[in-house]
Amino acid sequence: LCCQCGVPIPPNPANMCVGCLRAQVDITEGIPKQGTLHFCKQCERYLQPPGTWIQCTLESRELLALCLKKIKASLSKVRLIDAGFIWTEPHSKRLKLKLTVQKEVINGAVLQQVFVVEYIVQSQMCEDCHRIEAKDFWKAVVQVRQKTLHKKTFYYLEQLILKHRLHQNTLRIKEIHDGLDFYYSSKQQAQKMVDFLQCTVPSRSKSSQRLISHDIHSNVYNYKSTFSVEIVPICKDNVVCLSPKLAQSLGNMSQICVCIRVTSTIHLIDPSTLQIAEIDGNTYWRHPFNSLFHPKQLEEFIIMDINRVQEKKKGAGAGARSNKHTLAEAWVQKTSELNTDHQYFCCTHLGHILNPGDLVLGFDLANCNLNDEFANKMNPHNIPDVVLIKKSYDRTKRQRRRNWKLKELERDKEGTDTDDERQYQDFLEDLEEDEAIRKNVNIYRNADIPVESDTDDDGPPRISLAEMLEDLHISEDATGGEGANMMT
Repeated sequence: LCCQCGVPIPPNPANMCVGCLRAQVDITEGIPKQGTLHFCKQCERYLQPPGTWIQCTLESRELLALCLKKIKASLSKVRLIDAGFIWTEPHSKRLKLKLTVQKEVINGAVLQQVFVVEYIVQSQMCEDCHRIEAKDFWKAVVQVRQKTLHKKTFYYLEQLILKHRLHQNTLRIKEIHDGLDFYYSSKQQAQKMVDFLQCTVPSRSKSSQRLISHDIHSNVYNYKSTFSVEIVPICKDNVVCLSPKLAQSLGNMSQICVCIRVTSTIHLIDPSTLQIAEIDGNTYWRHPFNSLFHPKQLEEFIIMDINRVQEKKKGAGAGARSNKHTLAEAWVQKTSELNTDHQYFCCTHLGHILNPGDLVLGFDLANCNLNDEFANKMNPHNIPDVVLIKKSYDRTKRQRRRNWKLKELERDKEGTDTDDERQYQDFLEDLEEDEAIRKNVNIYRNADIPVESDTDDDGPPRISLAEMLEDLHISEDATGGEGANMMT
């Protein structure tokens, strides 16, 4: 019989029934049944004392571990058997934990008990978000510059940063006329950005630091670091003139080449032989060369006649040739000189997309004054009269049919002009025409523009629906107003 209430029980060391044993002994005594968690609304992280902020989703293992650490000291006298969350409304600012514990009580009897611990989620802004809100507090800045008139490389770089989410740790991004400034709260984050830039675009960098304060008692120094990153001043569709030594080392290429794209290297093609070459940042800075023209000097030509050329014999030591382009010989005439008989003969790498009557953009080398040290020393017979760059399409029609969009970095701008808008449209057209660049960019479907058939072959190149991502839209009603901040 139970020594307390006299109920018949199986024998146990305490000689008590379970009800009386629990009435006599509470093994959860001393374990707090309420606690607080600190949550930053801006970055959606939880505080792990003393000063670490960690990312946790609701009802995750990480959040469970964080909650248990709060009562770890008081759990040392009992054995934890099981722990789990009890569901609460996401916007209720409450987390409930169901714990099962065991403890040896009177005369060796083991008692098991289940209880609930409730945590109140309190809002507290973390130090990093404080610095972001302050806007002027920064420890390191990365200054990215490119000495060109066109921003194609910057637009491409912006999409890479967005794709790899490297803009998340920035305190502020500021746009100036020839580049971007990224501000950071620590030197390590800035160094990470510099390493990323050197892997994705051909560039060179240098760093400096300025002493702000020095505590002589604790020997603590406070520095502000500046990293300067210079991107090579070559953009897509530039015509360049290589030095004779560099052209020879690239497989006896012609010195006059066209830049077909800029990724982690500069991709060049020889329009007269289809020979291609890649130049990395280190090679460029050892043998620098400049663009012969800027994009505003592009002129419109009309194809009078064009003939595809069978593959020419490779010269001694010639490098690889492009399989995506077709070599052709063309007679062209400027659209501004249609009332004359003045025509130009040229070799082009665009034989696969050009037909008689097509409009094409190119540079006129025959009637221009080339101010370049390498071009001036070349034999005039080796300089082509015209270099064709890309086929010309109706821009307004392309914009009207464009059913996709890109995301942009949130940055402080000094002021935009119409030239920036024109350059951005050029970049969007390059994405449509070049699949290799498109693979590195997140393209989102624009729901405002109706979907047309992708089988229209007559118009300009287009991006297929299979390459687009659906943009994420979360309505505030889904989680209930302010509670949406807690959802990740």
